[in-house]
Amino acid sequence: MNIVVCIKTVPDTAQLRFDSNNQLMHDNLEWVMNPFCEYALETAVRLKEAIGESATVTVLTVGDARSKDALKKALAVGCDQAYLINDDRFNGGDTVTLCHILNAAIAKYVPDAKLVLFGQYSSDQMSGNVGPGVGQLMEIPSLTFCKEVTLSGEQATLKRETEKGIETYTMTLPGVVCMMKCDYELRMPAIKGVMKANRTEIPEVKLDDLGLSADQVGAGGAFVTSMSFTRKPQKTGGQKIDGSDPQAAVNQLIDYLHQQQIV
Repeated sequence: MNIVVCIKTVPDTAQLRFDSNNQLMHDNLEWVMNPFCEYALETAVRLKEAIGESATVTVLTVGDARSKDALKKALAVGCDQAYLINDDRFNGGDTVTLCHILNAAIAKYVPDAKLVLFGQYSSDQMSGNVGPGVGQLMEIPSLTFCKEVTLSGEQATLKRETEKGIETYTMTLPGVVCMMKCDYELRMPAIKGVMKANRTEIPEVKLDDLGLSADQVGAGGAFVTSMSFTRKPQKTGGQKIDGSDPQAAVNQLIDYLHQQQIV
């Protein structure tokens, strides 16, 4: 069984810096694997271990040289092959163009993929659209907000987390599954795995390799343009009112609401 994991690198939220206008400062950003993608990756490796030698895991990412560390980590924890999909012509794209790129890459490099795993959403965009979008282009079923996957032949049993509890589904493969945080811990790369990852070639895939036209990717194929990333204004401290004199407290509250133009 061939399993694909599509991952994304994102800015480390612990290292974000903003200027005086609350605009994100891009200098010296630290890039890491998206947290939910790490659970998709861990799930894939666990499934591979359960299946045995007949299973392979291929990891894909659309990014630049900064994404190589994430791919090497994926190889180090047990993935078999990694591809870096990198072309300047992808710049300015949106989730629609990203779906076309990943769909084309899966069709070319893992055409017999039975299971395609994504993180539910990324910590920078948080759209949650890419996994289901790829599933639609591949014309296979998809399920979101999953936290557990087990396989039996051509059937996957999926546990999905909702506000009301845990739902259980069965899916006939091939299919797309988007992973949330799982109950199991993420593994750390062992030294042997790191050495193997450093020896493994990571091919760099270009637009021309995918059979897509320039108007399907980048700004030419995008429906949405991201203008900027701005931090929400920080909340100011609340107004405390002494309640020892109820009437005076009411008058003070009314005055405050008028001053703030709330009423």
